[in-house]
Amino acid sequence: MFSLIAGALRRFNRLAAYLSGAVIIVAAGILVWQVAVRYWLKWPTDWEIELCVMLLIISTFMSAAHTQAERGHVAIDLLDTMLPAGINRLRQRLADVLTFAFCGFVAFNAWEFFHEAWADGKTSPSLWGPKLWIPYLFVALGMTTLTLELALQTLRRKEA
Repeated sequence: MFSLIAGALRRFNRLAAYLSGAVIIVAAGILVWQVAVRYWLKWPTDWEIELCVMLLIISTFMSAAHTQAERGHVAIDLLDTMLPAGINRLRQRLADVLTFAFCGFVAFNAWEFFHEAWADGKTSPSLWGPKLWIPYLFVALGMTTLTLELALQTLRRKEA
């Protein structure tokens, strides 16, 4: 069962990472379009920056679990070489547990924000006024998958 969940999460995270890359390309295209129409056509623009911020939020949170699975986050390698092996394992386990607790806390609160924005119909205060539940959903989903990835990594480390 453990390997089935881990495999499904790995496939989901890989797909989310590829889609996050595509979202960044879309955001870059929107920004280039905005600059071009403002400069050459003198069109006023009001929605492009906010949409790109939302797209980058979506991309960041949806790719976080894949980055964690690949151990692509910033690490302090100096401590690995300086500390004795037993203390280093203890440090890594403590870091895994604290990171899991923090990400779980953020994921829980992100789902609360999503529900509140959905139930109350909250929108951005900008002229464009997109629904806020959309970025909140991706923050909550991304933090949840990151928390699951951390849990699986912690269990794997415990088994090793």
